[in-house]
Amino acid sequence: MTSPLEGVRVVEFGHYIAAPAATQILSDLGAAVVKVEPPAGDQARSIGSYGEGIVCAFNRGKRSIALDLKDPEHLAQALTLVEAADVVVQNLRAGVMERLGLGADVLTARNPRLVHVSVTGFPPGGPSASRAGLDIAAQAESGIMSITGERDREPQRVGFPVADVGASYAVVQAVLAALLRRERTGEGGRAEISLIDVAIHMQSAMWGEWHTSGQQPRRKGNGQATVAPAADLVGTADGLIVLSAYTAEHFARLCRFLEKEWLLDDPRFCDNPGRVAHRDLLLAEISEVLQHLGTQECVRLLSEQGLVAAAVREYADVATADDVAASGILTTGIDPAGERFTVPGLPFRLDHVPPVADQRVPAVGEDP
Repeated sequence: MTSPLEGVRVVEFGHYIAAPAATQILSDLGAAVVKVEPPAGDQARSIGSYGEGIVCAFNRGKRSIALDLKDPEHLAQALTLVEAADVVVQNLRAGVMERLGLGADVLTARNPRLVHVSVTGFPPGGPSASRAGLDIAAQAESGIMSITGERDREPQRVGFPVADVGASYAVVQAVLAALLRRERTGEGGRAEISLIDVAIHMQSAMWGEWHTSGQQPRRKGNGQATVAPAADLVGTADGLIVLSAYTAEHFARLCRFLEKEWLLDDPRFCDNPGRVAHRDLLLAEISEVLQHLGTQECVRLLSEQGLVAAAVREYADVATADDVAASGILTTGIDPAGERFTVPGLPFRLDHVPPVADQRVPAVGEDP
């Protein structure tokens, strides 16, 4: 079975998430990835358990070569790698690759068929181009934090590095598009991706809502601002579920299930504006019934009514869920110490992509 990217050679100059996560996907699709690390390694290797988790999640099956790029001999080795590569992905701080003599102009001049992708915190050429731009800066300045959290509490970051991960998907899209173009034209290409651009793009629906409503999006905790019940949190006998049933048909089904059909005629709840205005009262009526049912029972019974209901799970619950087992999303890797761990694999299934498991995470510079 031939993987889609078999024969594609990728060189990564990456730290932390955005570049390594992107090249992990390329690796899982069959590309051969060489990770060029400084002698001390990817910076994620030195920040404790969180960093170790990043390294394990996003560096499986790669080769690691340790190079001091300020050393002329090591720089020459890096250039040799690039000359034989199809793709270079880098997310070093803005300007670093240029100062080292590895800027996009230099690399594409030496290898005109090269697909070169740079990931930065802020757009190149903008006033913040030289600023350090980690995920949290993108969440803050893109508006994500302003809409995340409880209505009357301080802004919150999303509970995982959403801008970094989103950027990794954008990198993969750019690489695949550029490789397809190269197949047609023979020419390589460049892509520039910034975390803040990705973070803004992921909020496109909110920008559309801002346009149509004229109202600045605000954080509101659980629940959607203009419809109810929608993405609302409801307690059960042994946990929590989220519930959406805001169309007229679905709300009627919910009322029949709750045996509270009087809600359909109550002016507080008979239409969406009323339900939004009286959301707390509505959720109390729903909770009065659901609090006596188990979480899984609630999900099953509500789903049988064609309603959107889902259990709020912790990671241990996710790992043992039947749907997760059926999807095959979880795979195994082997960390530098030889220990096996569980980690998500590709988030899709594709013909001619064999499942991968037990890929090793290389120690710094373990490959010649």
